[in-house]
Amino acid sequence: MAPDPPPIRLEDVSKRYRGGSRGVTHVDLEVEEGEVFAFLGPNGAGKTTTIRLLLDLIRPDAGSVRLFGRDVRAHSVELRRRIGYLPGDLCLYENLTARELLTHFAHLRGGPTWSAIESLTGAFEVEVDRPIRTLSKGNRQKVGLVQAMMGDPDLLILDEPTSGLDPLVQTQVHQSMRAAASQGRTVFLSSHVLSEVGRVADRVGIIREGAMVAVKRVADLQHALYAFDRRDLAV
Repeated sequence: MAPDPPPIRLEDVSKRYRGGSRGVTHVDLEVEEGEVFAFLGPNGAGKTTTIRLLLDLIRPDAGSVRLFGRDVRAHSVELRRRIGYLPGDLCLYENLTARELLTHFAHLRGGPTWSAIESLTGAFEVEVDRPIRTLSKGNRQKVGLVQAMMGDPDLLILDEPTSGLDPLVQTQVHQSMRAAASQGRTVFLSSHVLSEVGRVADRVGIIREGAMVAVKRVADLQHALYAFDRRDLAV
């Protein structure tokens, strides 16, 4: 019997924006089931462009983008049911409370129940009954994390997930990512923080100026960085 297709596969993917500005160039990447894969690179390297291609928010000029063996454009609705996504530029309905917002999102997805959501809001110490407009950046980030993780999606795509969080909550987020991987689910983590990657990831893909320069296991990351300008990264 043939093995299941990988959760993420990009083959020779290129994207340029209007006016000719660079997005990504000839990216090949495969992410395995049940791993935390960190996508590492400086600001402007192409991390967010790659994530938007995975989600079919933008479309490649060339190449193939497939999730779970299916083309992301042809099967967009089906695939989104299996994905939890936290954008780097998080925007929420500010007049709602976190409870109202998360309940709304749960209804859109056909579940989960509030009791299941509470396990996440409790772990992340989310203030669920205050209007979102009154929350700090870190507390809004926690609401975004809950909406991405609730329902145990098969694929988590997290763009700078610990931005604005205090160290204790960061640790809880890392534990949640590792727990998802241990259950056979996949986490695609965009970051530029080497210390975070070292704590949570199984493998690392390094992108620079729109091109993949290395894919390594975390244990081999230091060797890969000899060929990579560390001044471009926030450590």
